[in-house]
Amino acid sequence: MRAMSKLRIIMKFKRLFASGLALLLTSACASTQPYGQSPGVEVTDLTSLPAPHDAFKIRVMPGEKLTVNVLNSEPLSGEFMVDEEGNLLLPLAGSVHAAGETTTTVSAKIRDALAGRYVRDPQVTVLTSEENIPVYSIGGQVVKPGTYPANIPLTLSKAINQAGGLDKYAKKNEVLVIRNVDDKRYIGVFNIAAIQRGNYVDPIIYPNDIITVGDSAASRRLDKILQFIPLLSYSVILLDRVTN
Repeated sequence: MRAMSKLRIIMKFKRLFASGLALLLTSACASTQPYGQSPGVEVTDLTSLPAPHDAFKIRVMPGEKLTVNVLNSEPLSGEFMVDEEGNLLLPLAGSVHAAGETTTTVSAKIRDALAGRYVRDPQVTVLTSEENIPVYSIGGQVVKPGTYPANIPLTLSKAINQAGGLDKYAKKNEVLVIRNVDDKRYIGVFNIAAIQRGNYVDPIIYPNDIITVGDSAASRRLDKILQFIPLLSYSVILLDRVTN
């Protein structure tokens, strides 16, 4: 009976792959039969990892030091600390609420406070401290595992290169990208060799993503699922969504 169940699972995978679908494994309260030995895992037809909302918008935090530059006005420029209530106290502009806002919004608030009364058409830029720069994490079989800046969009290939590239033990067809979106945990399983050949699109990496390459704990977690996927002569994307 168990052998027949496994056979049905394998045949279903083959039909899905033959139709050219990229797959998403999702853990949820679903009525479908779990795949492999992982309870609550099902296959759906999502073709990419969902993008987090406002991922690249850095929000100012209380206690953070901001660098304010007012063009051609050195006395109004400098480094200023956001107080516990989330406000900046600035020369001439006075108190400006900054916590929870993007640097673009804070720049506009300072510009509005200065415009007309003190500076004609002020050009204001606000920069956050390095501690508030968003990052992604990468581990497993890469040369330099760790955390790296993710304040601008970058692809999975570039993220791996930023970590020194894959080491000689890396499994190129087991590159995981873990992402939380709307209280759900998604795990994308990618073949980096196929991406580099141009077989499919190089996915974007977002702040707080976790990338794991090769036979790390995150990869082993999917071993019993991946064993049911037949070897293919072409490249596909398998995505796994797991709830917290």
